[in-house]
Amino acid sequence: MKSGIIVSAMTFISRVMGLVRDIVIANLMGAGAAADVFFFANKIPNFLRRLFAEGAFAQAFVPVLSEYRQGKSIDEQRLLIARVSGTLGTLVTLVTLVGVIASPVVAALFGTGWFLDWYYDGPQGHKFVLASDLLRITFPYLWFITFTALAGSILNTLGKFAVAAFTPVFLNISIIVFALWLGPQLENPEYALAWGVFTGGAVQFLFQIPFLKRAGLLVRPRWGWRDPGVTRIRKLMIPALFGVSVSQINLLLDTFIASFLMSGSISWLYYSDRLLEFPLGLFGIAIATVILPALSSRHSDKSADEFSRTLDWGIRKVVLLGLPAMAGLIVLAEPMLMVLFMRGEFSPEDARFASYSLYAYGSGLLSFMLVKVLATGFYSRQDTRRPVKYGIIAMALNMVFNVIFAIPYGYVGLAIATSLSAAVNAGLLGYNLWRDGVLQRYPGTFTYLGRVALAVAVMIALLLYLLPGRDWWLSAEFMTRVWQLAMLIGSGGLLYLVSLLVLRVKIR
Repeated sequence: MKSGIIVSAMTFISRVMGLVRDIVIANLMGAGAAADVFFFANKIPNFLRRLFAEGAFAQAFVPVLSEYRQGKSIDEQRLLIARVSGTLGTLVTLVTLVGVIASPVVAALFGTGWFLDWYYDGPQGHKFVLASDLLRITFPYLWFITFTALAGSILNTLGKFAVAAFTPVFLNISIIVFALWLGPQLENPEYALAWGVFTGGAVQFLFQIPFLKRAGLLVRPRWGWRDPGVTRIRKLMIPALFGVSVSQINLLLDTFIASFLMSGSISWLYYSDRLLEFPLGLFGIAIATVILPALSSRHSDKSADEFSRTLDWGIRKVVLLGLPAMAGLIVLAEPMLMVLFMRGEFSPEDARFASYSLYAYGSGLLSFMLVKVLATGFYSRQDTRRPVKYGIIAMALNMVFNVIFAIPYGYVGLAIATSLSAAVNAGLLGYNLWRDGVLQRYPGTFTYLGRVALAVAVMIALLLYLLPGRDWWLSAEFMTRVWQLAMLIGSGGLLYLVSLLVLRVKIR
């Protein structure tokens, strides 16, 4: 619980700075063609980050390093870290070089609609050229963030969660500084944002080095492809590349399809996804981060009951925090977008269009959070194959859902498909953990879930009663809108807490 609070607090600071960053970007570029291209160029290295860095890699590396900490000497731990960093670093360096050199190919692959327009001299052909240029600047971010994630995984295994959780703040600060300082001086401000991403990655990497040194685990990278520890991590990581990154692959598929849709689609999806990421990082990822080392240790100790109870704790806390967050995102979608982004180049129409995709994304928030937590029940037992299998099923269904919903609903259909596929993924993970006997139903589980749902229903009723109409939000002054939104969130949260106490839900 202490670790979870620390990670949530640091993540909260990071997410707040992320919202400030997005507010600055919205003011600078709005949701037009240039914004579409920047978000595209930023999404590609971030997708690969989930593969090489904090996603699949962390899920494979942390359980193995936890075992080394329990049964190996400090020298053996240092050797493992050296060989992991050398091997992973070599591979990521090659991928980064290919990405920079072949950026037009990458842009054509994931932005096919823009490439075809460029090839046939269409009206959106300039987007393809701009995307290729921006990718050359943003792609090296992958190299920096991979080593940042490696350092963060090591510190998390030591129980030092605050450093890794706070590190993303520097990326947000870097983008904000470059947007405010360099952006107004350039004819194309999206280049300033791209250089902000590059610089932010370097600062994140440098920030963690002193903490590694203080822990005695700052080592020189060494190649070690055939090292036993590296081999185990590699075997765990390769299938996890798909399993842990299904949602990211789905988002890339959304980007691919959105390149064929009306201008602004990628931006509207981006802004709604950013609001989704706030509670997802604050609660879902934070809980998954702190229980992974704990579950790995329980598995190593062969404490089956403690393992099951730890996983159950994670699920209950995700429901306790995720369900009201999901309801709040849906009910307050457009007011939040108006308050946060509606200024400068970001118009009221942009807020309205982005709110439609936020409704769809918000409906899947609990599923996204459950996937993060339930997956740790497999990865902590060094079982990466089955999450991959379920992830591939969910990804295939996402493609089907994209076709079904994108045709009538456009970019909103893409968000609907992503949420539905996340629900399928969470259902498969949970069912198979239960079938394995790992996820057990303890007495009072359904009563607990019912009381939480009832408390959320009471909160929703209050929000709908107090919520002003759209015309009020458009005509009110900025600070009036801020205070109104704060009052709605505060009163809804307070009533939810009071309802939990009245219904005797154990919050501890």
